[in-house]
Amino acid sequence: MDFSLQAIWEHTGLFARFIIFTLGAMSIASLVVIAERMVVFRKGRADSRTFASKMGAILAKGDLAAAAEANLGKDVGHLGRVINSGLTAFRITNRNDKDIAVESVARALERQAAREVQSMKRGLGVLATVGSTAPFVGLLGTTMGIVNAFQEMAKSGAGGLATISAGIAEALITTAFGLLVAIPAVMAYNFMQGWVDARSVDISESSNEFLDVVARNMGSGGSGVALDKSA
Repeated sequence: MDFSLQAIWEHTGLFARFIIFTLGAMSIASLVVIAERMVVFRKGRADSRTFASKMGAILAKGDLAAAAEANLGKDVGHLGRVINSGLTAFRITNRNDKDIAVESVARALERQAAREVQSMKRGLGVLATVGSTAPFVGLLGTTMGIVNAFQEMAKSGAGGLATISAGIAEALITTAFGLLVAIPAVMAYNFMQGWVDARSVDISESSNEFLDVVARNMGSGGSGVALDKSA
């Protein structure tokens, strides 16, 4: 028998083909998520760096009122949305009570930071699911293929490896395909999860720096802050 991929496909049963099509759909889904997340991550980081540069220049003067009224556009990245939420809270809060004002800004920063992290994680569940289940889906196809191979051997009444080698080859191709689908998904998930964790730290550091300058501003009338431009 010819053991080329074309020959194996021609001799593959309906169940094995169903498994291969399922794995193909899982692969496409993971590739779409990877491409979409990479675009979002690159744009978000670039916008955040631009925002940090512009807002940092304003906050360096210690004028939070001017920073709160500044309009730096809509594309401010994850860092910009977090800091803007704090500026909005600062603008509308009662500044006569320092403790309440600082607490209000802190809660606004924390809420928006949680939203941003959750938004950055969007789609990573698909990668995790594909990475963890694709090998088992392929193994299911292999198991059923081997069962069919032995059934064919029983029907023919012949024994030996030569009798079932074609069926086993057809079965094992689904496991190989499952691994090919799972490995890139797992690698992409680990990379993107690490990226999100790093950005979460950037957001936390910038939020704390901003909160410090709010506290100093309300206590002594103003002090500068340098936002994290690596965000």
